[in-house]
Amino acid sequence: MVHLQASEVQQLLHNKFVVILGDSVQRAVYKDLVLLLQKDCLLTTNQLKAKGEETFEKDKLVDGGQMGPMHNGIQYREVRQFCDNHHLVRFYFLTRVYSSYLEDVLQELQSSEHGHPDVIIMNSCLWDLSRYGPDSWQSYLKNLESLFGLLGQVLPKSCLLVWNTAMPVGEQITAGFLPPEHQPGDDSLRVQVIEANFYSSTEAKKHGFDVLDLHFHFRHAEQYLQRDGVHWNERAHRHLSQLLLAHVADAWGVELPQRDSVDSCIPAGPAMGGRRRGVQRRRQAGRAPRALPPSRCGPLLPSPLLPLPQPPRLPLPRQPHPFTFHSVMPRFPFCPQDTNFASDEPFQADQISNYFHSDVLSPTQTGFYPEDDFMIDPQPPVPPGPVPYQQRFPVVHRGFARYVPRGPYTPWGRRPRSSRRGAHSRPQPRPQ
Repeated sequence: MVHLQASEVQQLLHNKFVVILGDSVQRAVYKDLVLLLQKDCLLTTNQLKAKGEETFEKDKLVDGGQMGPMHNGIQYREVRQFCDNHHLVRFYFLTRVYSSYLEDVLQELQSSEHGHPDVIIMNSCLWDLSRYGPDSWQSYLKNLESLFGLLGQVLPKSCLLVWNTAMPVGEQITAGFLPPEHQPGDDSLRVQVIEANFYSSTEAKKHGFDVLDLHFHFRHAEQYLQRDGVHWNERAHRHLSQLLLAHVADAWGVELPQRDSVDSCIPAGPAMGGRRRGVQRRRQAGRAPRALPPSRCGPLLPSPLLPLPQPPRLPLPRQPHPFTFHSVMPRFPFCPQDTNFASDEPFQADQISNYFHSDVLSPTQTGFYPEDDFMIDPQPPVPPGPVPYQQRFPVVHRGFARYVPRGPYTPWGRRPRSSRRGAHSRPQPRPQ
């Protein structure tokens, strides 16, 4: 998966109206997207924890939040909006997947002066399962049917709706919005989230909507959970944004820049204040450990390839006729790294390695590569040739899907059901 930079995200979402609906996790999705539309920088811890603030990175609070009483009740409201000359991103805080408030939100979007949204990103799960009494599970299933039925009626075919599955929760949950019965020691919510994701994704696909299975992508990334067991750190959210943008680009038939792929911006390593779950690298003898320099808001740019030992060359068999060798090079990831850091140095407990743990064998699925040590098979010598053309900006190709995420709800080798909702062939101008 190519790591998009801010300038490329700006072009991909040029003249687009993006709406994000959901809880505090989706609010962090909104914040990271707003930040990425302006600069190549990660969110800070304070920005992730902030709730209902009057402004964030040039956005504004439209309704709720600090305009009214701050609380953790099911009636909490927060509406935010970021708008510049060519981008409009709006966020609505939800505590239930379907309610009269959601109907009001959809009605507001239908009558918006900016027209219908081009993209809607949505999830609601944890509040539904934990804050609405003993019948919350049955209510959630019923509300899912009502939600997608209504969305199919009110959304135009040009609107791309992406349903995010709920992300994994930790073993120890201390989030403030959860009632006491879901506090540490109760493992039922972890199981309910998995079941809820299955039913919600099935219902979304039945109505022809897209599903991005975030639970599948982050199932081995619990080291990036915050201490409350529900929210995620800044690196996890940056990778989440890249997954979303890749999905949107594929839905619109946009060919992303053709450059060497950058490994995930969530390198595996120790949890923030928690136990180390990442795979540790072997310490090489004779090397003194060197700490990584702190980097909170540095540019996330590709770095040069790490030097690898040359494989032994095997003698080539005699050929009856001369032929031309094609360039067949082994695939290995670009790894974003800080200065003064070498790949052959040992990792410390407070460092983060440059690989993300995944048991998925296909790197095209998530953009990750296996963490285990690997060897490169001997390859024939490659004659010098012209450098291939490197695409720098997204190019629009309509009708050619290129990104097929695999997940537990779609058999491998088969494409998911194609969405019945297309997209405008050209960006639509927005009223100022």
